[in-house]
Amino acid sequence: MGSWLKKTGLLLLLLVLSATITAIAQDKKPKPKTRILFLLDASGSMMAKWENSDRMSIAKNLLAELVDSLDRFENVEVALRAYGHQYGRERNDCKDTKLEVPFAADNAATVKSKLSQIVPRGNTPITYSLEQTAKDFPDDPKARNIVILITDGIESCNGDPCAVSLALQKKRIFLRPFVIGIGIDAEYEKQLNCIGQYFNAADVKTFENVLTEIVTQTLSETTVSVELQDENGKSVETNVNMTFLNSLTGLPEYNFVHYLKDNGKPDMLEIDALMPYDLVVNTTPIIVERSVTIKPGRHNVIKVKAPQGILYLRQDGPSPYGQLQTIVRQNGETRTLNVQPFGERHKYLSGTYDLEILTTPRIYLNDVEVKQGQTKTVTIPIPGQLAISSQMQGYGSVYSVDENGSQRWLLNIPENNSKVTIPLQPGKYKLVYRMKTAQSSKFTDVQDFEIRSGATTNLRIFNR
Repeated sequence: MGSWLKKTGLLLLLLVLSATITAIAQDKKPKPKTRILFLLDASGSMMAKWENSDRMSIAKNLLAELVDSLDRFENVEVALRAYGHQYGRERNDCKDTKLEVPFAADNAATVKSKLSQIVPRGNTPITYSLEQTAKDFPDDPKARNIVILITDGIESCNGDPCAVSLALQKKRIFLRPFVIGIGIDAEYEKQLNCIGQYFNAADVKTFENVLTEIVTQTLSETTVSVELQDENGKSVETNVNMTFLNSLTGLPEYNFVHYLKDNGKPDMLEIDALMPYDLVVNTTPIIVERSVTIKPGRHNVIKVKAPQGILYLRQDGPSPYGQLQTIVRQNGETRTLNVQPFGERHKYLSGTYDLEILTTPRIYLNDVEVKQGQTKTVTIPIPGQLAISSQMQGYGSVYSVDENGSQRWLLNIPENNSKVTIPLQPGKYKLVYRMKTAQSSKFTDVQDFEIRSGATTNLRIFNR
């Protein structure tokens, strides 16, 4: 009776999943093929008694039922690899692993037949077996490759299964594996937990439930909504590019432009829950949410604080600078955050910023505050121009002069032709120039001048 109930419960679950997958298949985007490789421990310890039977018999029976049910899905393929079953423990063979049933459509009968033939005998070469799985999956970059490792022990061949698992995940051979421990001592669980998502099957019922949970995570639809919240926790920010990065590879898995529906709620996005993610919200500056928690088979809401305001660099009338640029940095930082042209508006996260406006001389504005939902407008005095009408060849520079009479170098005059027009900010300046034909430094010409907003100051260089 109990066995019938187990089969019925598993069948009902898979029927629900079948309906879900059928509905998903009607979506615009075709779903990738899911390939599930069962990596089964067949070492000698699997013959140990477990409740009313032994570990191996229970594992075989539950896997047979699961494989038989999975075979009904067109977009799902299964395969079987076992280890520790070809040689006895006395041989201590650390390469005792074999792909017993390769991936194929409608191969449930083959898997069940092979399961019935496997007899536990040897040791536990988990690391080598994981390495070999790289050859088991067909070359299909669009497929979702899943490994379900079922074991009652830890590595017995001095390998490092955690390092191998991580390396294969980074190469996208498979997604983060599922690891089911049968009768594992608590002190050894940590060694299995780093291989993948670990489940402790302390009893037969838990083992069955774990298999059901893994199937749910693997085949059920997972969706997320990203709430970009203001300082008050309201979901009002939108139209921002955001990226789900694979936190293992650092590569982008999904790129979206955030959308907020008319009811003020963000839309739902379908993603693969079997990958670890960092969420990058491409505001200015960017926001990175490390290791976001996504629960498979359900809808997840990710809340990100992203209050923004607008910095408007206003340009009053045509500028002799042409397209005037401004370097924007976060307050107190030296790294350039953004280069914003005058005349444009740009959104920034709420906070204070330092501006370096590329005028001549440059204008530095510190502690410019951008507030949530507000526009901070920055203007500068209208520049004037210095016009040198002389057509001379020589060496010279323009200096700015402060109110104390101190001077600071700004720019050099072209050597081959001094006839130039230079935009300058209002203020006091000094021109220092020596003709190329002059035979001594004492023939240097020094002229003080002033620049007024919107006006042109004319100078001549005297031939000495």
